[in-house]
Amino acid sequence: MKRGTQLSRRGALKLFSAAAAGAALTGCGLSSGSSVPLRVGPGSIKPVPELEGVPFTVGSKDFTEQIVLAYIAEFAMSAAGAEVRDLSNITGSASARNALVSKQIDLLWEYTGSSWISYNGKTDPIPDARAQYDAVRKLDIEANGVTWFALSLKADNTYAFALNQENAARLGVEKLSDLKRVAQQNPQELSFCVESEFASRNDGLPGVAEAYGFQVDQSKVETLSTGPIYSATATGKACNLGEVFTTDGRIQSLDLKVLEDDKQFFPRYNLAMTTRVEMLERYPQLESVFAPISAKLDNQQLLDLNAGVDVDGRDPADVARAWMVEHGFVTAPDAA
Repeated sequence: MKRGTQLSRRGALKLFSAAAAGAALTGCGLSSGSSVPLRVGPGSIKPVPELEGVPFTVGSKDFTEQIVLAYIAEFAMSAAGAEVRDLSNITGSASARNALVSKQIDLLWEYTGSSWISYNGKTDPIPDARAQYDAVRKLDIEANGVTWFALSLKADNTYAFALNQENAARLGVEKLSDLKRVAQQNPQELSFCVESEFASRNDGLPGVAEAYGFQVDQSKVETLSTGPIYSATATGKACNLGEVFTTDGRIQSLDLKVLEDDKQFFPRYNLAMTTRVEMLERYPQLESVFAPISAKLDNQQLLDLNAGVDVDGRDPADVARAWMVEHGFVTAPDAA
């Protein structure tokens, strides 16, 4: 199911069995990958002797953010001297994860909440981002032979509610706790546009309402697909509050106001690199290649990267390389 910038990651909140993941992977017809689409030279990322000529296949899930991040990883590894293959845009989170485990890809940017909830079946997320990362890393190493590194504590692609600027100012809301006051004073203003699953899940609208102490009038809940939610929230006609994902480029292009999740209800989806345990043991230099990149990645950077593709219509590889060049990680020897 296509979800614009996010496409299928949120569908990964459902548990996938290993059999289903394997079947999905076979259906994708994954091959050995293609070459990196654009040339780069060394910048702050210099050739690493231990990585020179070593083959690495970089994979990604099938939504904009993941594809751009895959190219960022590919350019980083190319500058470090590795022989890089591109296997981005794998259909479905479970298929991408299974590709990593089954050695069809070697590097995959991942989200802590996806692994904790979807791949490992945990029902209670850990609110603290660092603690969630430490827990999922330990679990994945022990249970799945997958390890994590280069965590970005500032890049968290989780759920949120947003309004257009006019409605946010009129209702005087900055954080989700403010919705209790709106519900008490102007209950007719508490209208929502959400996905159908989110409307009924405990980690969706009902859970938010319980955690923040307000009642939801079901007659004021519109269920839409992701794209229409953004446009409906921007116009403010079908609803005042829309379910969004915090790094979606449409937040920026539509000038939406995202409410702070001040009670940290939603799971953390912090970004980090994943690989198999034996790969990181063999090539510990991977950490020094990716740590500076993760240090630069935050929600605003991801918003800009995603908007470059989904709003401006640029090619993901061009967006990724331009960002790498801008921050000095690589050079572009063939750029005009």
